Amino acid sequence: MKENLFEMGANFDDAWSSDNKDKPSKKTSTEIKPPEKHQLHFAKEKRRGKVVTIVKPFYLDKTAIQALLKTLKKKLGTGGTVKDESLEFQGDIPELLRTHLEALGYRFKN
Repeated sequence: MKENLFEMGANFDDAWSSDNKDKPSKKTSTEIKPPEKHQLHFAKEKRRGKVVTIVKPFYLDKTAIQALLKTLKKKLGTGGTVKDESLEFQGDIPELLRTHLEALGYRFKN
């Protein structure tokens, strides 16, 4: 274990660790589901005064979620990105997004 100057005399050798070391990794589900098995929901955030529409959780592999993002951005005429298991789109567009995703076979929570 690497010595830290701020741990004066503390002994973390027997299953103890300080808070700034060994962060637990996020749970990543590698389960891939078909579109009809998804239960998506919307979230809105304001970032620098602009609204961002977030749709999550998607259970797809990286290439499939990138392809889905590309087609949705083209259909909606807006910018967007992939973050973890969610898609983020610029603007307040949940109704349009819902219609396009339902046309592709995705389902939503009520």
